[in-house]
This record gives sequence, structure tokens and C-alpha cells, in this order.
Amino acid sequence: MNDTANYLSKEKFDELTTELEHLKTVRRREIAEQLEYARSLGDLSENAEYEEARNMQAATEDRIRVIEESLSHARIIEHTKGSTVSLGSVVTIQKQGEKEEHTYEIVGSAEASMQDHKISHLSPLGSALMEKKKGDLFAFNTPKGAQKYKIVNVK
Repeated sequence: MNDTANYLSKEKFDELTTELEHLKTVRRREIAEQLEYARSLGDLSENAEYEEARNMQAATEDRIRVIEESLSHARIIEHTKGSTVSLGSVVTIQKQGEKEEHTYEIVGSAEASMQDHKISHLSPLGSALMEKKKGDLFAFNTPKGAQKYKIVNVK
């Protein structure tokens, strides 16, 4: 697996594409109008509106650059339903000695979000899960030491 690629779900790819289109069309036009208005106010050296519009323009252009870079290296995750953990899998695990189960989706680094139960395939837990099957036992290192888990289910 190529770790320099930016693995994205189809949904995230579409979301970034939509955001990029909005920034390039609508947002750029709004900022151009704000800059034009601020210029009409006179002296640019002491013009807070102009400075704010320039800062928004810089932030927008930076975001456009980041999204374009991300999309240029994007690889769409095409998860095949199977019993082996891979990108796009939804995995339920259980820590040894505990009854509570945790379910995570394995995603690329750009989509990782613990609040949404999405973990990167490059994270310690994600990389320990890769290529495992339902019923497998595995361990990974944390600051508290090695943690041992069992894979309860793979979707």
C-alpha cells in the first residue's frame, strides 16, 4: 500500500471537490467585491477593511492550494466486502478481559476522526488491524504499554 497516497472515501472526495468549486467561484468573487469596496474607502495604509479582505483572500487561496494538493494525490478507497481488514472496513474489536466492544471504520489519514469512530490506517491501532480477520487476536503499543484485542467482526 502506498503510504504517500491520500486515501479518501468517495464521499470525502466529492465533499472536497464541491468545497474547491465553491471557493474558486463564489468565495473568490465575494472577496474581490470586498477588496473593491475597501479600496473605494481611500488610504489603504490605514484601512482595516482592506487588510481584513486581503487576509481572507490569502486564507482562501491557501485552502484552495491545500485542497488541490490533496485531490491531486487522492486515491479513492474501494473497499471490497471481505473478511480481511482493509481501507474502508468497519471493524468491531474487544479488549481482552473486557466486555465492551468498539467499532471503527478504517480510513485514510485525511478523514481520521475519533469523534466519528474513523481511524487512520497509519495509526498504531489502524496499522495493527490491517490484513487481520474476524477472530484474530492482535496487540499494539500505546503509552500505557501493549494493548491486546480480539477482532469481533469485519464488514
